[in-house]
Amino acid sequence: MPLQEAELPAGFTSLRTGQYRYLIFFSSRVDGRMWCPDCVAVEKLVNETFVPESGPSAAVVYVGQKAEWKSQDNAFRKGPWHITSIPTIVRLNDVGEETSRLVEDDLLDPTKFSSFVQPRDT
Repeated sequence: MPLQEAELPAGFTSLRTGQYRYLIFFSSRVDGRMWCPDCVAVEKLVNETFVPESGPSAAVVYVGQKAEWKSQDNAFRKGPWHITSIPTIVRLNDVGEETSRLVEDDLLDPTKFSSFVQPRDT
């Protein structure tokens, strides 16, 4: 399944349907480029992993522009996701419940990333 995209608040409630195995929380884009340098740093790896038809099902969730993200009222900072840093990738089970997450620098660790995206029985 190709990588899908969701913009805040569109699709917010539908993220827990079990349709996706992974949710990738990134900064929103400004002039076609994400404002978060850490998100930019992992974007190529994310695309190489999740864009191919044979890749795991995933959706990119844009958490907002910098001011929106920095606000403690940002919807993704609250339940059910409780995102505290971007980028963050959340792995979900078949019913859309979080089973684990990989955050920021861990996404750039090839061993951790590879292990994280391996198929699992959940």
